Amino acid sequence: MNIERIRQPFIENFPGDFSNNPMQRNTPKVLFSTIKPAGFGQPELVAFNEVLSEEIGLGKFEDKDLDFLVGNNLPENVQTYATAYAGHQFGNWAGQLGDGRAILAGEITNEAGKKTEIQWKGAGATPYSRHADGRAVLRSSVREYLMSEAMHHLGVPTTRALSLAFTGEDVMRDIMYSGNPQLEKGAVVIRTAESFLRFGHFEMMSAQREYNSLQELADFTIENYFQEIESSDIQKYKDFFQNICTRTADLMVEWFRVGFVHGVMNTDNMSVLGLTIDYGPYSMMDEYDLNFTPNTTDLPGRRYAFGKQGQIAQWNLWQLANALHPLIKDEKFLEDTLNNFGTYFWKAHDQMLCKKFGFDQLQKEDEDFFTNWQGLMQELQLDYTLFFTQLEKITPETDIKEHFKEVSYIVLNEEMLAKLSNFIKSYEARLGLNSISRETSLDIMKKANPKFILRNYLLYECIEEINNGKKEMLEKLTKALESPYQELYPELSVKRPSGYDDTAGCSTLSCSS
Repeated sequence: MNIERIRQPFIENFPGDFSNNPMQRNTPKVLFSTIKPAGFGQPELVAFNEVLSEEIGLGKFEDKDLDFLVGNNLPENVQTYATAYAGHQFGNWAGQLGDGRAILAGEITNEAGKKTEIQWKGAGATPYSRHADGRAVLRSSVREYLMSEAMHHLGVPTTRALSLAFTGEDVMRDIMYSGNPQLEKGAVVIRTAESFLRFGHFEMMSAQREYNSLQELADFTIENYFQEIESSDIQKYKDFFQNICTRTADLMVEWFRVGFVHGVMNTDNMSVLGLTIDYGPYSMMDEYDLNFTPNTTDLPGRRYAFGKQGQIAQWNLWQLANALHPLIKDEKFLEDTLNNFGTYFWKAHDQMLCKKFGFDQLQKEDEDFFTNWQGLMQELQLDYTLFFTQLEKITPETDIKEHFKEVSYIVLNEEMLAKLSNFIKSYEARLGLNSISRETSLDIMKKANPKFILRNYLLYECIEEINNGKKEMLEKLTKALESPYQELYPELSVKRPSGYDDTAGCSTLSCSS
């Protein structure tokens, strides 16, 4: 790989702590601390994303590159560091947080001029590890590696995964915070993104009243990642915030489209570039439930439930607005922009649902249609993805009971089946308002509705296999997630087996997941 092409523009532009001291501490007035990865004596490659490596400019993997994949024996041009940021966690100000399990190698630029940051997750402690060891286990690393790639192929803005490797050591973790820690295999994943900058980076500088650094960070971000912004002075920062709001709303709509639940939408887990970032206790939706949260830490309040993700995104943007206020200095603009977020989001959300149902345009009656559909989905506990798969196959001769039998997580009684039949009739009537052919309508649906999603039970099975020295499931899932709008493996496009309903790591997860 072309490791010699990696550079560190971030640490060249901002104040930092260059001591390489891993002691966990507050680092006021700096945006990063240099820190060296822990080093691992017996690494073993599990998976490598060759296509991504070529795309970002790293090139082909050779055996000698294994050390780099876990942060060992790094060349002099790679000065590693962890960034400092703050944030609101579960609605409460948490103060300084930072990269507790992440260490950045820097940035690489490919032949087309596209920049990509490269970051290890699980390579050791940093000043921001908050009394933890900075390690990661195989379980969480597999979940991040596969899901970030699954989201990319679904067309959802996301960080991406370059590699997954065993570290050769065991790590102690309490998966459900139940007081029963166990040793698990340690692993490191390399993840990439155009930038890993978060709301929390701006929150920290603003909270510390480091307004010069705040402005320099905003200027750096705009210059490198928001090149569509051509304004100057205060208007530049207004355009910056407006752009972040739009990107964030668009991201939430995409999460709703594919049925993704992040599980821990703290402001430090929100990308200013509108990327899905930090894959922890996430889940793809099985049975449709607006109140579903996969994160045990989020119970009983369900702050980060599926149906609340747009609302929480807006709340998080309010915190970013407060952080950027010293640059924008216009309360009315910030309030108007945030108040308009809901209007923009819900219009985009409903237009997205139109595509999932194959409607050519949004009609005024559709709000009631969508509300009725949501109620039906929840009452009948229908699988979100499989429902639309079956909806595409409806014909005048379809036996509704048989057609949707394997889509529900409960046995549908006659009253439920009648409600479902009535809904299908209302759907067919609504299709009659289209100005396009049914064939064109189906094409729209097939582009909006995945046939394969990376369900938690599949990840669980894959992790179990890798722990037992097998990779067949990993290879199969990797191939399936690369073509999510096709049904390459029909046996993977089924609802969650009932045996996994109460299995930790399938239905619910903790923040350590």
